[in-house]
Amino acid sequence: MEQKRDRTILHCDMNGFYASVELLELPHLRKVPMAVCGDPESRHGIILAKNEIAKRCGIVTAETVWQARRKCPELVLVPPHHRKYREYSQKINEIYLRFTDMVEPFSIDESWLDVTGSLQLFGTGKEIADRIRKTVCEELCLTLSVGVSFNKVFAKMGSEYKKPDATTVISRQNYREILWPLPVAELLFVGQASAEKLARMGIHTIGQLAQTQPSVLTGAFGKHGRQMYDYANGLEDSPVARYSDREEIKSIGNGVTFRRNLRGEADIDVAVTALSDRVATRLRKNQMKCSGVKVDIKDPQFRVISRQKQIAPPTNTAADLRTAAMELIRRSWTMDEPIRLITLTGIHLCPENEAVQLSLFESEEKGRSKTEQMERTMDSIRQKFGGAAITYGGLMKNDIGIDIEEEKKQ
Repeated sequence: MEQKRDRTILHCDMNGFYASVELLELPHLRKVPMAVCGDPESRHGIILAKNEIAKRCGIVTAETVWQARRKCPELVLVPPHHRKYREYSQKINEIYLRFTDMVEPFSIDESWLDVTGSLQLFGTGKEIADRIRKTVCEELCLTLSVGVSFNKVFAKMGSEYKKPDATTVISRQNYREILWPLPVAELLFVGQASAEKLARMGIHTIGQLAQTQPSVLTGAFGKHGRQMYDYANGLEDSPVARYSDREEIKSIGNGVTFRRNLRGEADIDVAVTALSDRVATRLRKNQMKCSGVKVDIKDPQFRVISRQKQIAPPTNTAADLRTAAMELIRRSWTMDEPIRLITLTGIHLCPENEAVQLSLFESEEKGRSKTEQMERTMDSIRQKFGGAAITYGGLMKNDIGIDIEEEKKQ
C-alpha cells in the first residue's frame, strides 16, 4: 500500500511587525531602541512590538511601559496605527497567494501556507520560504521568519526557533533533536498555567511531555492533555484552509452547555462575558466586524428561544457584544429561570476596514477605539503566552464550566 505523502507547510511570521511598519515612515528611529505601545503617555500602557535594538535591551512584548523604561530609559515609544497594519497584512498575504491558494491567516502578522501542490513549480519548502522572504523584503521592505514542516504546529514552532529573517526546517528526521530539548512552555497552546502544572508533575521539556503516557496527561488535563501529547509527537494533522474560505464566513458564534444551570444575572453575566470575548477574538482574527448579535438560550427542558438585534456602528469588541447580548437577555428572559446553554453569534459581518459612519460624539468614538485597542493587546498577549495569560477577573475559578484555557484555541 502506498505510504501517505507528507504535506509541506510553511508558517510565515513577520518580524516585529507593528514596529517594522512604523519604521518605514520613521527611518530615523532604526538605530535607536523603539517600541509600539497602546498608550505612550501611560505607565500602564503595554508594549505591543519592538525593534531589534529594543529586543537586545531586554524589552519584551506585553510588558508595561514602566517596566520597559526601567530596562531601557532611552526607549522611544510610538502609538499604534492598526489600519496601516491591516493594509500591510493584506499586501503580505497577497504575496503568499502567488505561491499557493492554501493560505490561512493565524493573526494579522502570521499565516500558514500549504505549498505541497507548488513544489514542482517553485522548488522545495525551504526554497519557497526563502523566495517568499526575499519577495517581501524587496517589495515591502519588511522581514519575516518562516518555519517549514510537515504539520502546522511544527511549522509555527519553526518560525519561532530562529529570528529575525530566517528559515528553519523541522522534519520528521530532526524534530526530536530541535524541539524536544525546549521548555514545555514553548509548545504551541501550552500556556503558563499548564506549564506550571506539568512542572509539578516533573515534566519540564517537550521531550519529556512527548514520552509521557497519554493516559497520565488526559487524567490531569482532560482532552487538552491528549492534544499536548499529539503536538509534542508531531501527530497534529489539521489542514491549512484556503484563503478564499475566509470570504464565505457569514457569522461567527460560540456556545456553551454549562456544568450547572445558570440562575440569576450574575451567572448569566459571567457566561456572556466569556462568550463575547471568544466571539470578538475570532472576529478580529478573521478581520471582520458584525453589525448584529444573536443570542440563543436553551433551558433544562431543551426549549430554545432566539433573539437578535442590530449594532451600530459595526464592532468586533467583547465590550459591545456583551452589552448588546445582556440587553437582549434582560428583555426576553426571566433572569431567575434556569439556563442550560447560551450561544452568542455575531451576524451581518463586514470587513473590519470597511468604511462606516463615525459617531457624532468624538468622546464616544475615542472610547470605542480605546476599547478595541485594549482587546487587541489582549490578543497579542494570549498569542504569545497562552489563552490563560490574561482574562476577565469574573471568569477566574468560575464553577459553571467556562475554561479560560479554551481562549487559546479560538
